[in-house]
Amino acid sequence: MDDRTPELRIGDAERHDVTEILRRAAGEGRITLDELDERLEAAYAARTYADLVPLTADLPLAQRPAAPPAPGPGNRVGTQPGSSERHLCILSGLERKGVWTMPEQMTVVAFMGGADLDLRQATFAARECTLVINAVMGGASIRVGPGVNVVMEGTAIMGGFSGPGHDASLGPDAPTLRIKGFALMGGVDVNRRPAIGR
Repeated sequence: MDDRTPELRIGDAERHDVTEILRRAAGEGRITLDELDERLEAAYAARTYADLVPLTADLPLAQRPAAPPAPGPGNRVGTQPGSSERHLCILSGLERKGVWTMPEQMTVVAFMGGADLDLRQATFAARECTLVINAVMGGASIRVGPGVNVVMEGTAIMGGFSGPGHDASLGPDAPTLRIKGFALMGGVDVNRRPAIGR
């Protein structure tokens, strides 16, 4: 753990790094789905580096959690084009908040489940990121900062897609979040709110 003490407190960024390692390991067949569930639960409950390290110690792609980047206003653009994530929520949920990276492409399938995504402190991996939400009797709640363009392209059947209108004051360098997908007896709601702490 280099110069980090086991008792040092961690944040959402470190937990996210570990959960991505675990999901990749499950996709490669290195751990079972039951092990993935157990380790993800432990990762989300972790409070210190000592809690996180054992969760990936037996994986070849294991790496120590990275130090979290400084919180930003939720409209920074990173340099990770081509990045993608896929999440399946069946009678369960996905939550992202605090400091994290919104990949260029994220797909969430929510069947009687949901997603709560707060992008106000997130870094966008590319100038335009696409979020595909497919909700069946489920939904998603998304919060973006005032400096983010939002384009809604979803289709709803006995459900709804709602979001902020176009903000002409945003310049060409502002990141864009493009929302796609469908909602069957469910909904996707996007709100533009001030950055946390402002």
